[in-house]
Amino acid sequence: MLGTEGAPERRRLRGRRARTVDSAEPEPVPTSRATVVRPDPFASAEEARAWLAALRGDEDALDAELDAALRVLNRALRARRAATADPYLAEVAAAHALATRVGYGPGEAVADGRYGEALELPGGGGRRPRRSMEAPEERYAALLGARDQALVGEELVLRARADLGAGRPREAALQARVALEALIAELGSAPAATLGEHRASVGEAANAALRGELPAEREGELRAAVAAMEAALRRHRMRG
Repeated sequence: MLGTEGAPERRRLRGRRARTVDSAEPEPVPTSRATVVRPDPFASAEEARAWLAALRGDEDALDAELDAALRVLNRALRARRAATADPYLAEVAAAHALATRVGYGPGEAVADGRYGEALELPGGGGRRPRRSMEAPEERYAALLGARDQALVGEELVLRARADLGAGRPREAALQARVALEALIAELGSAPAATLGEHRASVGEAANAALRGELPAEREGELRAAVAAMEAALRRHRMRG
């Protein structure tokens, strides 16, 4: 269930001409609320309370609930993107949320953003990022200042990882085949030799994706190949 609250949506400028303004004050914007509701209700209030109490003490289970909800939401956004043919309608991650809550309550109340009881996850929800020796802010500045250049394969690997995370292995397989060839061409002989070991498995996964759903074995090989590409990119960034 999707809703909008907060500031009224800004109206489109009338006509085709730009307006003359004398300030650049920020415009009020609406806040979107997405609520993912399970199709099967709890049998009783006691069962609902027990479910939430179990989540409170199990971080992995809480993350699993959030991941499942994000998949539903992103599937809806993907359908909207296809229906409107809008390539810029992006999917979302837990870190993008202003607030993330997991709870229960009567159906109409939950749809309106009200709960019988709920947990609010810190920092928008989701697992904390792993510590890394990389310095993303320094590289970001280097990319903006044209002191470094992003590889074509970097973007393609990110798309493959996003597809895997969203439960779209067919799309991930097709992205991974192009990403692998791009990185082999861009990273040089040593990384290319290591990544070349995944050529056959990625190619077979991509061919299987063209025919239909990927067998579990092919998906496992695909995940290993994407992880190998990510590792090669991390080494490339550390050397840079």
